[in-house]
Amino acid sequence: MLSFRDNIRALPRPAWILFGGTFINRFGTFVIPFLILYLARIGYSIAQAGLAVGAYGIGNLVASSAGGHLADRIGRRNTIVLSMFGSAAAMLALSQARSYVPIVILTCITGSLSELYRPASYALVGDLVGDEHRVTAFGIYRLAVNLGFAAGPATAGFLADHSFTLLFIGDAATSIVYGLIALFALPHGLRTYVKTERTGEALRVALRDKPFVILLLATLCVTIVDFQMGSTFALHVKSNGFPSRIYGLLISTNGMLIVLFELAITQWTRRFQPRPMIALGYLLAGVGFALTGLAHTVPFLLGTVVIWTLGEMISSPVASSYAVQLAPEQYRGRYLGLFMTMWSLGMVIGPPVGTFVFEHNPNAVWIACGALGVISATLMMRRKT
Repeated sequence: MLSFRDNIRALPRPAWILFGGTFINRFGTFVIPFLILYLARIGYSIAQAGLAVGAYGIGNLVASSAGGHLADRIGRRNTIVLSMFGSAAAMLALSQARSYVPIVILTCITGSLSELYRPASYALVGDLVGDEHRVTAFGIYRLAVNLGFAAGPATAGFLADHSFTLLFIGDAATSIVYGLIALFALPHGLRTYVKTERTGEALRVALRDKPFVILLLATLCVTIVDFQMGSTFALHVKSNGFPSRIYGLLISTNGMLIVLFELAITQWTRRFQPRPMIALGYLLAGVGFALTGLAHTVPFLLGTVVIWTLGEMISSPVASSYAVQLAPEQYRGRYLGLFMTMWSLGMVIGPPVGTFVFEHNPNAVWIACGALGVISATLMMRRKT
């Protein structure tokens, strides 16, 4: 097995450009982690705020499918450029909305455009990097994401205590910067769409791929858990009397831990078969969030963040690489679009259901998180058929 240094050196220059642009974009992800708090501040109920976050998830759901299709049809770079410029315009429009229906509609549109790039980015990593180096490449991709996420929400938390408008402007500006980088510096990537291909053929192939379907179901379970971070976890922190900046620092800790430790953990996980590593990570995510119900101090809350972040560090690079491994090259963008769709469904389901349950019985949210973690791990450990 190649050393970590050899894996790093083997990555091509365009991959590093992709990682750099991703960092800039993720640093500017100011609005979504604070959207539920923003809507509560301007007078909407917890349930209404949760529904609006769910609307972003519906947009994300559209983006996952459309992004995978566009990645195969018009190319990876063009899809990223469309996503970045479109999301900047939508974010600025959302900043001006005050009535509830326009807020929900614009949040959905923002979700569609902001997340359109993800299947294309994952597919481009698959295009640029061979099997032997993909886990490392996805580890570095996530390092870029989480370097941005470590600094972004902490910065946004302090800005939010002064003006939420600054969050929207900063988010839009960083999307424009990434769009320009993609337009002028990224390679086009593969176009694998064939005109003679039957409509829905990629979906039919994917649904007959049992290991891939199991990965999708397990990932859906754990993403419902993960998206409590931006909804019920925020409300739990607030309900314990802590200000926005404490919540911002807690979720930034997630990013900082990934920055410091994920590449080392990725080098360790490469020694094992992917399914057990994915199962372990998904289980730890569920356990970490389950313990949130017992956490009422900053150190204890920090401890739960460490546990579910460890699960994320173990599973995420391996799961992404495994999805690419399972995908036929002809359908790579659309396979990864389906994989991203599970994250979108998690966002659609997780925040609205989580906030609804939280209003009636907060402890039930954290018990359900633990149960979903166990289910997802069990699915991944099923024998292949």
